[in-house]
Amino acid sequence: MSLIAEFALPGRAMIPIARPEHRQAGFALRKTSDVAKTQSKSAGGPRDRLMAAAYDLFAEQGVSQVGIDSILARSGCAKASLYGHFKSKDDLAIAFLDRREALWTRAWLEAEVKARSTDPEKRLLAIFDVFDGWFRKRSFEGCSFVNVLLESRPGSAVHRSASLHLRKIRSIVLALAQQAGLAEPEKFAQAWHMLMKGSIVSACEGNRNAAREAKQAAKLVLSGWQRARRPSRQR
Repeated sequence: MSLIAEFALPGRAMIPIARPEHRQAGFALRKTSDVAKTQSKSAGGPRDRLMAAAYDLFAEQGVSQVGIDSILARSGCAKASLYGHFKSKDDLAIAFLDRREALWTRAWLEAEVKARSTDPEKRLLAIFDVFDGWFRKRSFEGCSFVNVLLESRPGSAVHRSASLHLRKIRSIVLALAQQAGLAEPEKFAQAWHMLMKGSIVSACEGNRNAAREAKQAAKLVLSGWQRARRPSRQR
C-alpha cells in the first residue's frame, strides 16, 4: 500500500482524481512531494538528500514497497551515509512521518483551515472544503499516517509513530470542539475524525464528491451535538 506523497501545498487547477488503483486509503492529502523535491534540490548534505529521497519514495510507494537501494539511487548517497544518519529503515520511516506532520498536518491542513475562518465551528466544516480541493487533484493519494499504520507491525516503533501523528490530527479537531463549547469534546473529535478519514477512503474509491458529501453529514452531527453548559452568572 503506497503512502501519501509529501504534503505539497494544494495546486490551483482542478484536475480529475487519479484512478482508485493509483491512490491509497487513509487520510487522503494532496501530494506534497513537490515540496520535498524542491527541498532536495537545495539540500547539500547527505542526510538532507537521503531524507528528501525517502520522503518522495515513501509517499508515492509506501514504506514497505521501497527498498534501501532505491533510496540510495535517488539520493546519490552511499549505504555508509545512510546508516551513519539512520540506524535502520524504521528510523528513516519515523523521520518521514515527522516531516509529513510538519508539511502536511501543520503547514498545509491546519494553516488552510485557520485561513478560512476565525469561528471554530466554521473551521471544523472548513476541513472538508480543504479536502474537496485536494480530492480533485490528480496528485491526490491516501494518508501516509494511515497507510503506515496498516502496513507496520502492531506495537512496533513505526506503528506507534503513525498512531501518534493521527492523534495529533485529532487534537486539532479537539481544540476546535473545545473552543466551540461542544459537550464531550473528546468524543466529538473521535466522530469528526472518522468522517474525515472516511471521506478520504471514499475519494480513494473514486468518489470526487466525497468531501462535499461528508460535509453534509458533518453539518448534521454538528447541529445535533449538545453544547456544554455554561456556568450561570451569579447576581
